[in-house]
Amino acid sequence: MTHKILVLPGDGIGPEVMAQAVRVLDTFKAEGEALEWSFGLLGGCAVDAEGDPYPASTRAAARAADAVLLAAVGGPKYDNLPRDKRPERGLLAIRKDLNLFANLRPALAFEELADSSSLKREVVAGLDLLILRELTGGIYFGQPRGRRQDDNGDEQGFDSMYYSVPEVERIARVAFDAARKRGKRLTSVDKENVLETSRVWRETVARIGRDYPDVELSHLYVDNAAMQLVRNPRQFDVIVTGNMFGDILSDEASMITGSIGMLPSASLDEHGKGMYEPVHGSAPDIAGQDKANPLATILSVGMMFRYSFARGDLADRIEAAVKRVLANGLRTGDIARKGEAVTGTRAMGDAVVAALATNKR
Repeated sequence: MTHKILVLPGDGIGPEVMAQAVRVLDTFKAEGEALEWSFGLLGGCAVDAEGDPYPASTRAAARAADAVLLAAVGGPKYDNLPRDKRPERGLLAIRKDLNLFANLRPALAFEELADSSSLKREVVAGLDLLILRELTGGIYFGQPRGRRQDDNGDEQGFDSMYYSVPEVERIARVAFDAARKRGKRLTSVDKENVLETSRVWRETVARIGRDYPDVELSHLYVDNAAMQLVRNPRQFDVIVTGNMFGDILSDEASMITGSIGMLPSASLDEHGKGMYEPVHGSAPDIAGQDKANPLATILSVGMMFRYSFARGDLADRIEAAVKRVLANGLRTGDIARKGEAVTGTRAMGDAVVAALATNKR
């Protein structure tokens, strides 16, 4: 069976890092893997070309693909656009359109980069954490939302946050299943002491937990979870939380590992179809300068093979290639320590492709 992939390079450094990820696809295709991919527009580039951050052509291609590979969207040139035309609305729209409700964000501290973290080596060395973020509900999508005047004539902004029991049930089951395959420990993060939404969340997760007696379940308020992540991140195995809390905590966890440029992510529907993207943004300040780190995008390709195509062997090869490159001392600017030589985007891609060639199955 041929796997069909929609490639969305996006904005800023997106085309540069995606070019290196596509070279990984080229490598596997040359080895005989049945892969096909096409390119599409999402974000600012789609606004420029078609006036819509998620145009109909991309929507049709995304629905027809077996998986979507995305780099990054956005940039300051779009800041003054109406909200519904901003690049980020395209990202939210494709997640909602494809029903990608489960966002998997691993935070893995490579041994070679333990000294790149802002925390002490002994705190981060060996960190292997998975954050499950609910992606299509919560305050980012709640209605009503908008702006209005209060009784005193003062302007207000308002947003609605809610979760239904079925929404919480499905992300909870994904999280428990993931924990069962790892260290059998799950931490559910909420703000149950003040939010009705979180009370529904906690009650539902606790009930689903009774179906997983082999998984140890604990609960944390989000403020405490944020503190514990920098105090002792290795205490966690799998974290599950809502959309907004997950957005914040996963970025915090990414920096604990040394660089947001190292971390991939997967966003899955109920059938394993997913969109795969690096956690980092479009970094327009370094776009076109051969400075961007492509490793998170390359590792996102690995997650695609693992979760959507059931090819853990190819995912293992990609991860091993990245580890070998790091062990050989190659560093892009974001992960280089003072005095270390800096490798460019293309050269880092060269090194990964070369490492893949040496670890053929």
